[in-house]
Amino acid sequence: MTLRSQRPAILLFAGLALFPFAASFGADTYLLTLGARMLILALATLSLDFLIGQGALISFGHAAYLGIGAYSVVLASMAGIDDLLLQALIAIVVAAVFAVLTGYVSLRATGVHYLMSTLAFGQMLYFLFVSVSPLGGDDGYTLSSRSLLIGEPRLTSDLAFYYLCLTVLALAYLLLVRIAGSRFGRVLNAIRQNPLRAAALGFRSFPSQLAACVIAGSIAAVAGTLLANQSEFVAPAFMSWQRSGELLVMTILGGVGSLWGAVLGAITYLTLQEALSLWTDQTQVIVGPLLIIVALFGRRGLAGALVPRTSGGPA
Repeated sequence: MTLRSQRPAILLFAGLALFPFAASFGADTYLLTLGARMLILALATLSLDFLIGQGALISFGHAAYLGIGAYSVVLASMAGIDDLLLQALIAIVVAAVFAVLTGYVSLRATGVHYLMSTLAFGQMLYFLFVSVSPLGGDDGYTLSSRSLLIGEPRLTSDLAFYYLCLTVLALAYLLLVRIAGSRFGRVLNAIRQNPLRAAALGFRSFPSQLAACVIAGSIAAVAGTLLANQSEFVAPAFMSWQRSGELLVMTILGGVGSLWGAVLGAITYLTLQEALSLWTDQTQVIVGPLLIIVALFGRRGLAGALVPRTSGGPA
């Protein structure tokens, strides 16, 4: 990982760091809330891009981990655990266990069969939380306040919460770039490119891909804890197949295999959706054809369009 190769990511994160200053010239509270939500969903998209771009595992149930993280905040709060760091740790552990159990089954299949198995497990979790009345069922659960941070109510400020989300996103990006460049990342990439040749060289795909599922799921669960705090509300809709589809669309829009592209794809998609909502309620009628054009003619997404040779992450 060289400074030159990370130039697009550096510019992107610098722009995100300066965003609150630009927001101060407008409706800063609204823009900071919107910006924090973009960063959170960018974090979830980043984890999915790692799973697809490195592990060649297209998941249609990735939003399940968002739900795990969000409901970890609710359940931890009920148990008297109000600190975000502890809640995130609980979410990571639960997400890792869920990834191991479901991945152990799903990875026995390939292609569309794997895709449908991830959808099935995601929907199973969705309907589980719909049926739990103490957590509000389908109506969701409203949190009394945001979580504490190191024992203090530091997240009541929208500005502080925005920079927390940006910090977590930047750390996750650096972690995944480091993993992608490690021996483990190279093994994953070899399995993605040619599973038979990788097997002939002695690399077993199952444990490597299972580990990738655990890493991606854990990061998405952290995004879920932030999403619960951002909205101060949790509902099963957080883990619906529609949300999983949105994360997949953001990944494709940004450019599969470019980690910084995933962040850019999420921000672009949500910005476009927000802007179009000012003109019409039928935003998907406009967004849909645009995404089809990107899928057909821009195989490497926005990252490929901006940088001819993608340099912000694995190819």
